[in-house]
Amino acid sequence: MKHVDLVAPPMAGHLHPVLGIAERLAAEPGLSVRVVSTAAAQPAIRAAGLTGQALLDGADEVIETVVNPPYRIGSNPRKLFRQFRAAVRLQQDFRAELLALWEQGRPDLVIADFTMGAVGTAADEAGLPWWTVHPSPCAIEGRSGPPAYLGGWRPGVRLPGRARDAIGRRWVRGFKRIAPRLAGVRLADVGVERIYRPDGSEAIYSADRTFALTPAAIEYERHLPAAVRYAGPVLFTPPVDAAPVTLAPGHRHVLLTAGTHLPWHKQALLGAAVAAVADLPDDVVVHLTLGGCAGPVGGPGVGLPERVVVHDYVSYARDLPRFDAVVHHGGAGVLGHTLAAGLPSVVWPVDYDQFDHAVRLVDAGVAVRLLQPAGLAGRIRQVLDDPRYRRAAQQVAATIAARPAVDLIADEVRARLLP
Repeated sequence: MKHVDLVAPPMAGHLHPVLGIAERLAAEPGLSVRVVSTAAAQPAIRAAGLTGQALLDGADEVIETVVNPPYRIGSNPRKLFRQFRAAVRLQQDFRAELLALWEQGRPDLVIADFTMGAVGTAADEAGLPWWTVHPSPCAIEGRSGPPAYLGGWRPGVRLPGRARDAIGRRWVRGFKRIAPRLAGVRLADVGVERIYRPDGSEAIYSADRTFALTPAAIEYERHLPAAVRYAGPVLFTPPVDAAPVTLAPGHRHVLLTAGTHLPWHKQALLGAAVAAVADLPDDVVVHLTLGGCAGPVGGPGVGLPERVVVHDYVSYARDLPRFDAVVHHGGAGVLGHTLAAGLPSVVWPVDYDQFDHAVRLVDAGVAVRLLQPAGLAGRIRQVLDDPRYRRAAQQVAATIAARPAVDLIADEVRARLLP
């Protein structure tokens, strides 16, 4: 029996893809699977029928304040460095506990979410093979194409554009090199002795296999490290007690979501939904999901317009395919589910890699971007009334369905562990 450890933080957008992979691997004869995270992740792990291991006892409240602050991070250096320092401290403790866990029993392979930067160095120290899964491969540095986290750049076509991309890539690389010193942290404390390998690839990602969990159909052509494999989205949501969403027949239904993060953004979503329905046809109903993170909205509201419906939680796996369009923030989880369902979308990016996702979706013809909340009604009408967006989305959905990501990853694991 070969054993695989899968490691992820407790945040849904990172945990759920790892659970989907773990569930698929657990069905393979000859494999045993364990999901390593924190206590907050254990209910979802158990609901998926998997074996879990909790580390960092008592740290989930700290993790929540680090990854889900009540404000926008953006490119504010003070906020970025504060978040970076806290994350490095957590990774240092997690790494020590992970090494202690492996002293009790060594897995044959480690698969880790890309945010768990200390896992690879721990695996190297323990002499274990390790792979990376990356829901946002736009952030992986390449030797060509636009860099990420600069507001959503398109690839330069002519010489000036390509030169701009090259300068941007060098700027991002330089920033990553000096950021630890500016933030006052030592990456060596989490085992990272160098940020880049001699071949230029980033050391926090596996040099063996890094699975990109977005479809290649929406990605720009870039010269990425040889370890990168486009697998497509992992479409997994743990079973929940919430009842299925009721959708009135004879209407077109639009889901408005910002996932399980961004609590400070929820009130803006509600305000935009209320304003939009006044300018939408009478057959369009807008559903807002709070993602279990009510924030200032405070839960399903009273006194809202009849065609605005607020839900505490909507299961993407079960309910999202029943909608006609989705308005989302460009997070990797809802992005994958929307594409797999063949639905057009309106993308309203607000932070992190969401601007990079937004420009890719627009260029793939499956979405339009929302620049100002006042334009939401017009953008919704655009994707509902123009069939080209749905056709393009359905073409991408067909590529996702042709070879599910979990099957591709399972094939790779079998080839490595069960030849």
